[in-house]
Amino acid sequence: MKRLALALLLGFATVGAALAQGPADARWPDKPIRMIVPLPAGAAVDIVARLICQKLSERLGQTIIVENRAGASGALASEAVAKAAPDGYTLGMATSTTHVTTAILNAKLPYDPVKDFVPVALIGIVPYVLTVSPGLPARNVSELIALAKAKPRTLSYSSVGQASLAHLATELMSTMAGVTLNHIPYRASGPAILDLSEGRIDITFGVLGTSLALIREGKIRALAVTTEQRAESVPDVPTMSEAGLSGFEASLWFAVVAPAAVPPAIVARLNREINAILGDADVKKALAAQAIETELSTPEKLRERIRADIEKWRAIAAKAGIRAE
Repeated sequence: MKRLALALLLGFATVGAALAQGPADARWPDKPIRMIVPLPAGAAVDIVARLICQKLSERLGQTIIVENRAGASGALASEAVAKAAPDGYTLGMATSTTHVTTAILNAKLPYDPVKDFVPVALIGIVPYVLTVSPGLPARNVSELIALAKAKPRTLSYSSVGQASLAHLATELMSTMAGVTLNHIPYRASGPAILDLSEGRIDITFGVLGTSLALIREGKIRALAVTTEQRAESVPDVPTMSEAGLSGFEASLWFAVVAPAAVPPAIVARLNREINAILGDADVKKALAAQAIETELSTPEKLRERIRADIEKWRAIAAKAGIRAE
């Protein structure tokens, strides 16, 4: 009888431990996973998502389906991720746009960029680059600031709209340098950078991947990159800090997120696998072709980055008089 009782106790303890670990987590993944992307096929974030999903599928032994949901500056896709079942079978691509600038601009956003998601893994950072029209008599950031101070509200700069990262980055520079510039919003980056190259716009903070060809052709002039370290694709271009604006940082990041309440064991597994993928030389090369510099992160560090970016850029938007609508 005592042996039977002991066996039962041991059995209950084993079952309890298994339940505590989550039996469903142990079987995960046992069906296809979907990755929701906030832009159409062919966009940079889509290219990144498909590369990561291909490698992740191989490591998990399960199909990963990429689902593009473009619209509302990424809010449609992010809302779908936030409202999905927290079982590890729905992931999403997040960017500085979906989780920072859109949150600043939209007072009625259908998701909370911090509370409604669990950060999984940072994939990489895309530098912005401060560029000027080739006809502008400014060869470095100091000369640009001096020119702007001599001609207040005269020099124009482009962005892809109110509270876009390019807009906020220029406002940060203006605040730090004590200058006033003339904002010309565009609907897309293509026409903006074309007008910069042809002298109709003076200044643009452009995504490095989009600007790189024109920089190399001499059609626009690069003055500084916005990341803390110099960019590998333009090693001779200084950072904004090196150019005189100490502490300046503005970059577009790509990351993988999941709905809040996804089991920690699944998040930890995904983080481990994605970080391993990012260490692959071929993956680094493919991302570098998109001017994306890989950066490893824990879920906790990624969450803090999102929070810090929202706080930082919300303060800049407030100073610039940009209000959520």
